[in-house]
Amino acid sequence: MRREIGRIFRESIRVKRAFLRDHANRLAQAVEIVAGALAAGNKLLLFGNGGSAADAQHIAAEFVNRFKMERPPLPALALTTDSSALTSIANDYSYNDVFAKQVEALGRRGDVAIAISTSGNARNVLRAVTACKRRGVRVIALTGGSGGKLAESGELVLCVSATKETARIQETHIVIAHTICELVDEKLFGGGGRKR
Repeated sequence: MRREIGRIFRESIRVKRAFLRDHANRLAQAVEIVAGALAAGNKLLLFGNGGSAADAQHIAAEFVNRFKMERPPLPALALTTDSSALTSIANDYSYNDVFAKQVEALGRRGDVAIAISTSGNARNVLRAVTACKRRGVRVIALTGGSGGKLAESGELVLCVSATKETARIQETHIVIAHTICELVDEKLFGGGGRKR
């Protein structure tokens, strides 16, 4: 059992190191995009399915509440949380439209979307990205493996390409997102916030 635990941890570490080696500059760009949008009074929209839906909610909460420092709430909205909107859109139209319709209702030029799909091929995520482009919403794509179709459609793609294993991709996505949270806070508030 300990051998298997060690194997899982080593693989998770390997994937994160590979991402850092290949994409640190892109991650820095993501921080600049998010910080710039929030400083200008715009908001974040986050969406994905399954574990990625949970990640969208988690990261939205870090911005709205706080991450590591006391600072004003920042506008972030997970499009995965409104059960009435999700079920009515899925029922009346299609599950493929559950995020796109919300983007059309809530997205404004200058906002930023964080679109999450471990395979890069989730139809509802891809459709929402198309809606973002129509609305002038910038798109940061979190994906994995080959990146799928999302890698072709996101403005800034952060692809965990060292694995196709969903769990390892999701673990790296949450480190990426926490990095964005921490560095955006530092950039916007620096010494003006209080560490908790």
